Amino acid sequence: MADWWDAGERLGRAELRALQLERLRATLGRVYERVPFYREAFDKAGVRPEDCRSLADLARFPLTTKADLRDNYPFGMFAVDQADLRRLHASSGTTGTPTVVGYTEADLSMWADMVARAIRAAGGRPGHKVHVAYGYGLFTGGLGAHYGAERLGCTVIPASGGMTARQVRLIQDLRPEIIMVTPSYMLTLLDEFERQGVDPRTTSLKVGIFGAEPWTEEMRREIEERCAIDAVDIYGLSEVVGPGVASECVETKDGLHVWEDHFYPEVVDPLTGEVLPDGELGELVFTSLTKQAMPVIRYRTRDLTRLLPGTARPGFRRMEKITGRSDDMVILRGVNLFPTQVEEIVLRTPGVAPHFQLRLTREGRMDALTVRAEARPDATPDERAEAARSIAAGMKDGVGVTVGVEIVEPESLERSVGKIKRIVDLRHTP
Repeated sequence: MADWWDAGERLGRAELRALQLERLRATLGRVYERVPFYREAFDKAGVRPEDCRSLADLARFPLTTKADLRDNYPFGMFAVDQADLRRLHASSGTTGTPTVVGYTEADLSMWADMVARAIRAAGGRPGHKVHVAYGYGLFTGGLGAHYGAERLGCTVIPASGGMTARQVRLIQDLRPEIIMVTPSYMLTLLDEFERQGVDPRTTSLKVGIFGAEPWTEEMRREIEERCAIDAVDIYGLSEVVGPGVASECVETKDGLHVWEDHFYPEVVDPLTGEVLPDGELGELVFTSLTKQAMPVIRYRTRDLTRLLPGTARPGFRRMEKITGRSDDMVILRGVNLFPTQVEEIVLRTPGVAPHFQLRLTREGRMDALTVRAEARPDATPDERAEAARSIAAGMKDGVGVTVGVEIVEPESLERSVGKIKRIVDLRHTP
C-alpha cells in the first residue's frame, strides 16, 4: 500500500513538525504583512509572527471565526492582489452574509493534490471512473472532487446533484468504480436503485467517498450492506480549502487522517478557547500552512471531534468522525442533543427508512422535539407503530429526553442533494 504514498505521506513525525513550523512561521508573517484584519488582531493580542518559535506558541495567537470572514466580505481576508486569483468560491449565505474564499494557481494545484491523496487513501487508483454527485458551482464539493480525481489520473463523470433517476442510469451504463457524494444523498440514490428494481450490490461501485455533513457508523453499515462498497469519510470546509483537508484510509476506516503538511489542526474548549491535549473532545480549529490567496489562522470550524495518533498513515494524526457541530447542538430541557445521536437510533429501528427530521416547537414555556421518520414502503401499520415506540424509547434511554415521534409516508420528507437540513426550528415562528 505504501508504494502509492506521496512524499508528504512518507514524512516521519519529527520531519513533519519541522516542516509545519517552517510553513507556519512563513504564513504568520504573510498574513501580518498583507491582511489588515490579522495585523490588527495580532497587535491587539500582543503577539507578532516572530513570537512563534514552536508549534505550541500558536496557542498565543487569536482565533478566527466565520463572523470575522463575513465582517470582511468580500475580499478583506485576502493576502494576494485580485489579479493573482484564479477562482472564487462562496458559501450559500442562507444564514447571513456569504463567506467568499479565493485560490491562486498554486492553491488550486495543492487542493487537487490533497483530494487526489484522499481518493488514493480511499482505494482509488489511476484509470478508475469517479461519479461526482456533489453539487458544482460556488459550493466547493463538486469542483474539489473533480479536479482531485483528474489529478490522480481518474476519469470523472461530473453528474452533480439532482435528477436522481438519471444518476442511477448513468451509474449502470458508465460503470464507475467510485462515487463521491453526501451520505444522505447516497441513501436517496440507493432508494432509487431499489425503486427501479435494481439491487445496488450488483453495480460496478466499489468505493464511496462521503462528506459535507456528519454521518455515523450506523450509516456506514447501512450503505455498505445495501451497496456492497467500502464507505469512506472525507472532510473539508471551504474556509480552509474545501474537501480534502482530511480523509479516512480504506484499510482501517478508523477516523480521518489530517493532511498535516498543509493544514495544522488543534482542538480547543468551545467555551474558553483553551487548547486541549490530543484525545480530548472539543472544537476543531485549523491553520492553513500553504494557502496563498486566503490563509486562515486558527479558524474555528464549530465541528466537534478529538485528535488521535495516526494508524494507516502514521505520520499524520487522525480526527474522529465528526460527532456534531457546536452550533447544531440542541439543548432540550437541559440535555445536549446532536442529530447524529438520533441518526444512530433511527438506523437501527426496523420498519423505518434512514431519512428523518427533527422538529423543534414550543409548548407553553417548554421546548418540545418531534422526530419525524419515514416508514419503509413495505412497513405494516403495526410495524410503523412499533417503530415509533422504539424510537421514543431509544431517545429516552439513550439520550435522556422525552420526544414525540411521527412515522410519515415514504419519500415525504424533503431530500437534499447537498448538506441535509436535519433541524427545523419552529419555536419562534408566529
